[in-house]
Amino acid sequence: MRQSMTGFASEQGSGQGFGWIWEIRGVNGKGLDLRLRLPDWIEGLEPLVRKTAQARLARGNVQIGLRVAAEEGGAGLRLDAGQLAGVLDAMAVAETEAMDRGISLAPSTAAEVVAVRGVLTSEAGQVDQAALRTALMADFETALAGFVEMRGSEGQALQDVLARQLGEIETLTADAETAAKAREAAQTVRLQTQLARVIDNASDVDPQRVAQELALIAVKADVTEEIDRLRAHVAAARDLLGQSGPVGRKLDFLMQEFNREANTLCSKSGAADLTQIGLSLKTTIDQMREQVQNVE
Repeated sequence: MRQSMTGFASEQGSGQGFGWIWEIRGVNGKGLDLRLRLPDWIEGLEPLVRKTAQARLARGNVQIGLRVAAEEGGAGLRLDAGQLAGVLDAMAVAETEAMDRGISLAPSTAAEVVAVRGVLTSEAGQVDQAALRTALMADFETALAGFVEMRGSEGQALQDVLARQLGEIETLTADAETAAKAREAAQTVRLQTQLARVIDNASDVDPQRVAQELALIAVKADVTEEIDRLRAHVAAARDLLGQSGPVGRKLDFLMQEFNREANTLCSKSGAADLTQIGLSLKTTIDQMREQVQNVE
């Protein structure tokens, strides 16, 4: 299934005297960038989360957050007053220094403060770390499955959009070929007229040399290769869309090749209708490239 790089999922759970909420958010990115915000007092949780996520995701900027709170009557958390005071003092110094330099800092929330290492800790001897970690990971895997499913749904929508845009590029390429063939007759007449004008106005000109130069101009104006390459790129893109697994990087590279051929087509057109087709190609290719940025 084609995967988008954007998605969201959350999962709530409870156990071992705690309640929790997992949240996973993803946007597009060149590679896989996992940003974890997890309680540091749960030993061994971060490497498990990272390994599990890496096994299911290939690309994207993904934020994974976990909020844990003690349930009433359950195992408690201890607020380290000394550590909290130190953190608040450091924040005050940082904010004062920022104001002196004309820098405005966003206000911090209580949740962000207590998330600093050492401010909030579990009460020793009251938490079964292994059991809590197992319960948390079970709900994380559920949230991750929902996240992957949402990316798959968006990916299918992307697949449909890209297939339609490829069809438009294919149609425009065929139109360009038709316009280029129709241009040939007019181009031949124009070159012959130019040749006759040069010969009539220059007695010492070498007609054969002029003919060679005009023939070179005609070769440079030929767009056959560009049209052939556009067709080849369409076939390659369809092949990629038919493959399983991540293909976003390959598609992104292919879009650069599409754009290069469209630019060359416009520069060689020499006719209003062919130029218009080339511009339409560029527009469709740009639109397709925007969509490709979200493909995993």
